[in-house]
This record gives sequence, C-alpha cells and structure tokens, in this order.
Amino acid sequence: MTELVEHGQLFIGGELTDPLGKDVIEVVSPHTGEVFGRVPHAAPADVDRAVAAARKAFDEGPWPRMTLDERIAVVSRIKDAIAVRHEEIAKVISQENGSPYSWAVLAQALGAMMVWDSAINVARDFTYEEARDGALGKLLVRREPVGVVAAVVPWNVPQFVAAAKLAPALLAGCTVVLKPSPESPLDAYILGEIAKEAGLPEGVLSILPADREVSEYLVGHPGIDKISFTGSVAAGKRVMEVAARNLTRVTLELGGKSAAVVLPDADVESTVAGVVPAAWMNNGQACVAQTRILLPRARYDEFAEAFTAAASALVVGDPLDPATQVGPLVAKRQQQRNLDYIRIGQEEGAKVLTGGGAPTKSGLEHGWYVEPTLFGDVNNSMRIAREEIFGPVICLLPYGDETEAVKIANDSDYGLSGSVWTADVAHGIDVARQVRTGTYNVNTFSLDMLGPFGGYKNSGVGREFGPEGFSAYLEHKMIHLPAGYEPEEG
Repeated sequence: MTELVEHGQLFIGGELTDPLGKDVIEVVSPHTGEVFGRVPHAAPADVDRAVAAARKAFDEGPWPRMTLDERIAVVSRIKDAIAVRHEEIAKVISQENGSPYSWAVLAQALGAMMVWDSAINVARDFTYEEARDGALGKLLVRREPVGVVAAVVPWNVPQFVAAAKLAPALLAGCTVVLKPSPESPLDAYILGEIAKEAGLPEGVLSILPADREVSEYLVGHPGIDKISFTGSVAAGKRVMEVAARNLTRVTLELGGKSAAVVLPDADVESTVAGVVPAAWMNNGQACVAQTRILLPRARYDEFAEAFTAAASALVVGDPLDPATQVGPLVAKRQQQRNLDYIRIGQEEGAKVLTGGGAPTKSGLEHGWYVEPTLFGDVNNSMRIAREEIFGPVICLLPYGDETEAVKIANDSDYGLSGSVWTADVAHGIDVARQVRTGTYNVNTFSLDMLGPFGGYKNSGVGREFGPEGFSAYLEHKMIHLPAGYEPEEG
C-alpha cells in the first residue's frame, strides 16, 4: 500500500497557514485506486486572504521594486532547487497522475527546471524601457509588471505549466496566486517549500488547491490583474467569461487535436520512431500530442503496419516502474472517457489496429488503464478525429495528395501543434507554413521554451514562453516628453 502523504495547512503569502474551510481533497493513486494523499481544499475566504497578501506585496512590498538582478537571484535558487529535487518531484507527479516515471523525470521535473532557466534568460535580455521617436516628439516606452496574477494549472504536467506561468510572472515583478488541480496538489507543496527557502518575500506567492467552483471565485476576484489558465476549452471559455466582468487580462492555453503529416517521401523507420513518442507521451494526456497521423494512400498499408507494431510494443504498467512507457490515466472518469471514444470509433466504422480496451495484465486490474490504441481507416469527420480524447487513443487518416493533407490538418477546431515528416526539410518547412497552428515541427517533436507557445482557434488566446510569453505579464506605458528633451536609455 502506498504511504499516505498528508498536509494540513495551505501555503498563503509564503507561510503555511491553517485553512479557513473544513473540506479536504483526497488524492487517489491512478495505479491502485487507493487514497494516498490528503490536503486542505481552499475556501473562498482563503482566496480572499491570498489575493489580499498578493495585493499588498505588489502595491507596498519589495518584490516589484527590486532590481531585475535581485529577482533573478531568487528565481535562480528556485530553479536550482528543482534540479536538485527532480527525482522526488517526478515520483510525486507519477503517483498523482500516472505519468511514467522515466518521462516524468525528463518532462515533469527537469522540463520544469528548463522553463525556469529559459525565463531567466528571456528576462535578462528583455528591453523594459526604450526611447522612441514619436510623431510629435520623443517618447519613452516602458514595460511594467501587470500586478497580481492568478495562475491556474492542470493535472497533466503540473510543475511544467506552473513554471510556465510563475517564472515570467515573478521575474516581471508580479505577485502570484497559484491554483493547482485537485488531482495533483502534492507536488505544489514541494514548490512552496522551495520558493520559501529561495527567499521570496512575504505575500509574493500563495498556493491554493481547489476545485472549479473556487477556481471561478479566484479568476473573478476584483483583486486579480491577470489570469493565466491552462485546461480544457470549456473551462477556458468560462474563465474568459468570468474575467470579462472585471476586464481582467487573460492568457488561455487550451486543447489540441494535432496532426502529424507524413509525406510520401518519408522514411518509415525514422518517422515511426519520431511520431510514436509524440503521440503517446504522458499516456496521451498532453495537449500537444500528435493524435491524428496523416498517411499518404499510396503508402498507407506500409506505414500503418509499422505504427501498429510500434504501438503494440509499448510497455504498459506501474508508472513508478522505469520500464513503463504508458501508465494509467489520471482518474476513473478519464479511463471511461477513453473507453467510450474507443466504442464510438468502432461504431463510426474505424478499425482498431491494436489495443481497444483496458489491459488484462495482472497488477493493473485496480488502476485506470487503457491500452495504447491505434485506429485505422479514420476519416476526419469522425468524432475520434475531431474531439480531444486526452488519452492513448490515436488515429491514422489516409490522404490523396499534399493539398488534401494540409486541408485535413487545418480542418479542426484546434490549432495548437503539429508536425511534418519528409526527406526534404525545405519542403517540410513549406508545409509548416500552411498549417494553422501555434507551434510546428519538421522531422522532430519538441517544445522550445525560448520561442512562443500557444494556439490558434480553440487552442487558446495569447502565448507562453519566449519574449512573447514574458510580455503577457507586463503592461506597456507611453511617456510623452517635452520638445528638445533627450532621454537617457533605461
């Protein structure tokens, strides 16, 4: 039986504090179905306390008034501590959401550390004030911290997404109320401990695990200046609706149904080796997962056979086993959602090439597992090709020519990620320019934290990472100067 992890207090304004509510979040292992953690459920009154602390720290405290180098020093200590404790963080997240430990080490923990590091590099090189020639005279254009930030993060990559919001916000001089998902609140306590030890001043960071009702109270709070949300399209639309009441600035990173376009000249072995990890990463619980694989009809059978063999060989098991490649889904509801889509796909006429149900392997019967499933003979009108399943269920779609492939790739309510696989990189770049997504890959799959990340259409509003994402935590100010005055560069 997994050892029970319990926290009785909330991290508010930099200190562990007794909660004002009595509700408790029980964290359930997706591998065993047993409760292995308990934390307080933040109440609206706790939100009020956290926002008040953040407001005071921003309006009166030292953090926004420190030099950039001073803030970088604190944030660097956070980054370094995550690197030191990466194995601990990875283990906790694997227990929370079923992420395979080997993947969690690289993406959940070290990936988060890289986000912090990249944000430091962006902040260091960013231009915060510049002189500019205006139409009527000299101008100073400044970028100043936006204020108090509500950062709402999902359960699938909790530390990575927390870093994507916290790192730029803190470096910009903002204060933050972080709202972890109720499925994955335990790793956030490690982050709170790290932030306190790093020397964040009083009030700068609060961490409030809670459900959607309290999340809505947070994003609708009049003391919040900026919301950064990652989650489902439905929840993102609700966040934008609630934020509109106060005209609160919003960044939304939402879902995806990304297409990997395999061109007729692509090499089978290298293409399959590149696409399979991009499709089934984190048990398919990734917004950028390449869930639609587009294959040329002339080579469809050849590629389908290779993808089927690779998917069939994926190792399903205990997420803490280093050999595991596909672990359990985060919750029973997610398991049932995936099984329902597998049934729907078959009813729509798609063919299950491998997988297609819950695994029967001994030791997995109590967990929320779904076999790595590959559908063949899918067309883009089917629900399994249009709707985000968020699990290890992938579709193969045949196409005639390149024009049709691009059309299929773009025929989606989403526009987050994608890839093209070809022997001609220059031609692949041309295809990349035609697909309407926020990020794209040619003969590879990665996410670079020094470039902008976000989506077109229902995949979101705004960008994270790089100077574009950093700008989201800054307000732009124009200062008109009198005639004849020459400002010094800031």
